[in-house]
Amino acid sequence: MTASETLPTLLLVDDDEAFRQVLSAALQKRGYAVTDVADVNQAILAVKSNPPEYAVVDLKMPGDSGLVLVKHLHEMESATRIVVLTGYASIATAVEAVKLGATYYLAKPADVEEIVAALNKTDGNISAPLSASPMSVERLEWEHIQRVLAEQDGNISATARLLNMHRRTLQRKLGKYPSRK
Repeated sequence: MTASETLPTLLLVDDDEAFRQVLSAALQKRGYAVTDVADVNQAILAVKSNPPEYAVVDLKMPGDSGLVLVKHLHEMESATRIVVLTGYASIATAVEAVKLGATYYLAKPADVEEIVAALNKTDGNISAPLSASPMSVERLEWEHIQRVLAEQDGNISATARLLNMHRRTLQRKLGKYPSRK
């Protein structure tokens, strides 16, 4: 048995190649046997016969959402510890990710130490800080759009109809990063 066969297996899925390569190298240095791929379809093929012990999954990628992979990995092996990592963080997607089997949810940018800590978290944090101020109108709009989009299984046209919004306007809003507060 080689040393790489005894290392914990980790699946890294992100469409940003440079980010994926840097994170993959950093995780390998921290003792993980990393398989890195660019999208959900490649990930499903990579783990077809051998589910990983850990997974770091980007949420927004070309093709299927990372939520599809979270569900697939959880159905393959419920013990897989899955961290969703995204630049498009919202309450709605965080809730959906956890419902589908994610262990933790992190907003980009996150450093490798935060990711490794999230992979190993087993309990929630009862002393998590609560915001002293309410969300901005822009952030509330983003959260509402994300919730309705999740309820419509990602169907942009159906979401636009429910929100009384033109489909292209909704697509433009979804293409922007959410406001921080």
